[in-house]
Amino acid sequence: MSTNEAVRSVGDVDAGAAFTIQEVGTAPTARGTVESKYVFAMAVLCMIVGLPIGYLLRGSSSSASSAQAASSAGQPSTAAKPAAGGNATSMAELKQIADNQTAPLIQKLKGSPNDTALLSQIAAIYYTTHQFAEADTFYRRELAIDPTDVAVRNKLASSLYYGGDIDGAIDQLNQALTQDSGDANTLFNLGVIKLHGKQDGKGALAAWRQLLKANPQLAPERKATVLKQMAAAQSMMSDQRTLHGVRSSE
Repeated sequence: MSTNEAVRSVGDVDAGAAFTIQEVGTAPTARGTVESKYVFAMAVLCMIVGLPIGYLLRGSSSSASSAQAASSAGQPSTAAKPAAGGNATSMAELKQIADNQTAPLIQKLKGSPNDTALLSQIAAIYYTTHQFAEADTFYRRELAIDPTDVAVRNKLASSLYYGGDIDGAIDQLNQALTQDSGDANTLFNLGVIKLHGKQDGKGALAAWRQLLKANPQLAPERKATVLKQMAAAQSMMSDQRTLHGVRSSE
C-alpha cells in the first residue's frame, strides 16, 4: 500500500461516520521522508483499528464488542497496535513522527497564532499519533479563540478520553451541550463515554434518549446505531443487577 493509499483509507473510514468523537479525516502532508510519511499513515490506521471505542470514528458498531472488552479495565487504551503482519510502532517513535510532522506547521503558526485551521491540523497530527496531551493543548487554543465551537469541543473530549481523563471528557461534552443541547454527536459521544468509561448505563441511556427526542429526523442507520447502543446499556445494567444480587446473597 502506498502512503497516499494509506492516508486515503483513513479518510474513507471516516467519510460515512454517523457519529464521531473525533473526525480524523486526511492527515495533513508536511515535510519529511517518504518512510516517515508511510509510518505516520500506518500509525493513523493502527490507531483507528485499535482504540477501544474506535467504532465511533466509523459510525458503526462493528467494534462494539471489542470496545466493551477493552473498557472493562475502566480506562481507554493508548497503546499503538500493529497492522496485520506488521510491527507495533513505539510511543517514542510516534512522538518523533508527530514532532517532525508538526514542526513546519508550528513554525507557520508563530506568524498566525489565531489560525484555527493550522491549530486543527497540528492537534489532529498529535491526536492520531497518540500524543494526547499535546493534542489537548492545541484543541484548547482553538477553543480559546471560539469557545462556542461544538465540533472542536467534541475533539477535545475525545483526546481527553483516550488520554485517560474520562471526567474531563464528560465535562467538555456537557459544555458543548450548553451551546447546542440537541447536538447528535455530542449526545451520542456522551452516552458512549458514560457507558464504557464510567459503566454508567443509566446516564448513557439518558443521553441517547435526549438524542432521539431532539433529532426526530435522524437517518435510519444512525437511529439503528443509537438503539443498538441503548440495548447494550440495558444489557449491562441487567448484568450489574444480577451480579449485585449474587453478591448480596453470599
